Amino acid sequence: MSAKRLRIAYIPEHFSTPLHFAAKHYALDADLVSEPLGTGALTARLKADTSDEQAVDVAIGLTEGFVADLGKNGGKDGVKYGLAGTYVTSPLCWAISTGADRKDVTSVESLKGKKVGVSRIGSGSYVMSYVLADQQKWLKQGEDPFGVEVIGDFAALRKSVRQEGEKPSTEFFMWEHFVSRLLTFLQTTKHFWDNGELKKVGEIYTPWPSWMIAARSSIDQEQLEDLMGKLNAGVKHYQENSGEAVEHITSTMKYSKEDAEAWMKTVTFSDDVKGVDGKVVDDTVSVLQKAGVLKAEAGGSEEMIAIKRA
Repeated sequence: MSAKRLRIAYIPEHFSTPLHFAAKHYALDADLVSEPLGTGALTARLKADTSDEQAVDVAIGLTEGFVADLGKNGGKDGVKYGLAGTYVTSPLCWAISTGADRKDVTSVESLKGKKVGVSRIGSGSYVMSYVLADQQKWLKQGEDPFGVEVIGDFAALRKSVRQEGEKPSTEFFMWEHFVSRLLTFLQTTKHFWDNGELKKVGEIYTPWPSWMIAARSSIDQEQLEDLMGKLNAGVKHYQENSGEAVEHITSTMKYSKEDAEAWMKTVTFSDDVKGVDGKVVDDTVSVLQKAGVLKAEAGGSEEMIAIKRA
């Protein structure tokens, strides 16, 4: 009896381009499932009962999202997936923004003790504020480096830092430099610097490779091996056909050609996506513990990795 067709969930961003090339050019035999709500929604799909129409076998998402979920649920009944591959080896750039007219926020150094807006507790916008504080040596045991305000989505965060006849509720927020979630209907953080709504205070990079591949524990191993090979072919095609990559990004994600090309200069996909480096996972766990996302007893790489990097 042949194995069932794989269902692969992905976030509809520019990072998904090699996956689409694997399906278009290299006969990746799988159903590609768009999940605009992000890595948290991907983990729910990986843990859903296989009879659930939302369930998927494989997901490609942000490293910290997968590690946070596995650290909170590791060793408990119901966890049905592990880290199987490294998709993007470069870090993710997070922009630090405030309202364009704010005179009280002028530099990264001016952010100490200020209020930071986040989409939700445990989100990338939340975790990266702690990474920033750690790098600035503002992180001290038992003390919060910032006042944290849970604001919501990108539009709400932008509003929270502006001064338009009302007192803004936050001084700054952090968001991916290149944002193209279809959910936002807007292309990039840069767009709002250009139109005079926001100003950029600084930027910071994740201290880990930004994207990983997670797979359900019950997945057929031959299918997983085939997927890794086809994804490698998709990555190689992306690397060798930049014009086609730009065309895919601009036509499916509403990017300008200039922004697509600028983003492509910042990202490095893994030449061989199979496997995960244990040190990367353990270092991510350490940062998430500093941020209070994970407790001290959270597991590490041994509990989270399904396929170790060769």
